[in-house]
Amino acid sequence: MALAVELADELVDGVKGAALPLIRHDLGLSYGQVGLLASLPLLVGGVLELPLGILADDARRRRRVVLGGGVFFVLSLLAVASARSFAVLLCALVAFYPFSGAYVSLTQAELMDAWPDRQARVMARWDLAGAIGAVAGPLLLMAVLACRGDWRDGYLILAGFSFVSWLGTCLREPLSGLVQPPGGGGGGAPGWNAGGWVREVVAALRDWGTVRWLVLLQVADLLVDALTGFLALYLVGVAHVTPTVAALAVAIRLGAGLGGDAALVVVLERISDAAVLRGTAIATALLYPAFLLVPGIASKLVILAALSAATAPWYPLLQVRLYGQLPGRGSVAVTLGTVAGLAGGLGPLAVGIAAQQFGLPGALAGLAIVPVAVLAGGATARSGSDGAGSDGAGNDRAGSDGRC
Repeated sequence: MALAVELADELVDGVKGAALPLIRHDLGLSYGQVGLLASLPLLVGGVLELPLGILADDARRRRRVVLGGGVFFVLSLLAVASARSFAVLLCALVAFYPFSGAYVSLTQAELMDAWPDRQARVMARWDLAGAIGAVAGPLLLMAVLACRGDWRDGYLILAGFSFVSWLGTCLREPLSGLVQPPGGGGGGAPGWNAGGWVREVVAALRDWGTVRWLVLLQVADLLVDALTGFLALYLVGVAHVTPTVAALAVAIRLGAGLGGDAALVVVLERISDAAVLRGTAIATALLYPAFLLVPGIASKLVILAALSAATAPWYPLLQVRLYGQLPGRGSVAVTLGTVAGLAGGLGPLAVGIAAQQFGLPGALAGLAIVPVAVLAGGATARSGSDGAGSDGAGNDRAGSDGRC
């Protein structure tokens, strides 16, 4: 049932990306406001998420935070569905992000700490569950539109599904076998104190390996979630397709990403994670410019599918390196990810501002540097080094049936 939490979260993202042109038209938003909707919730929500790491360091307290976050996760979706102005929608999305962190990010940290020697495979399965939700999101919106509903009806359905996933979390037993962090932290161990936890966070930030993966996660996200957020706007405003075709394009992108995630589970049995990262970065460096330059929607969709499959492994491979750099300290990884997300949240805002000034095609063209950065900063690492841990290449065959 833990994977259902990620499924619900990515279902929300899938609907949001496909519904953005409808939301923009309904509320009369500018590109700058769209950029604010993408970035401000990440920035403000990230600040509100900062205490989660301390709360997550105790297993019992983490369980209560996850359940409480799930309740407000559902309520914030209902608030989005009822928004009638930009200000109300922005407030609802700002509220959504910290609750998503409490509900989703802490569940992920629990999984990573529970299976330290199988992190790559567990993360690949987590990402696969999210990809399924992301693909289902645009399809859900298309079904709602076909039934003469609107984007608000889609968010009401999301709230209902999220409530079901929350009930499953309530019924699920807490994961056992949590690894105790170095120094006796976590799980309510005697001697734990906030000062010691803060020192661990500061020490991690002084480690280049940790900072490296934090930065690459945010850079890579520009061609994953950020591109998905602007994709429908690009296709409607630049390629001049209908919102329904744009929703289909988002579904194709996410469906191809799902295929990439599914393939990663198999590929890690035979190929090192570093080789996968190198290959996908090189492929993306060729595919992304082609997607922007090729004429005709059919050609764009074919290239988009290949591009989406190529970038799909980036998040799980980079994220598991971060967790591997901090063995048994999932709460520290959550906090550092939140801090990095504050800086990464400026990315969509920068794209929105650039689109307002220079046009959306020019703004998206600047993202061509992303695969080069991933190749230079991440794919040059040896498999299993810099934090991949004992699981770096997916070589966790013993007990590989770990259920999530």
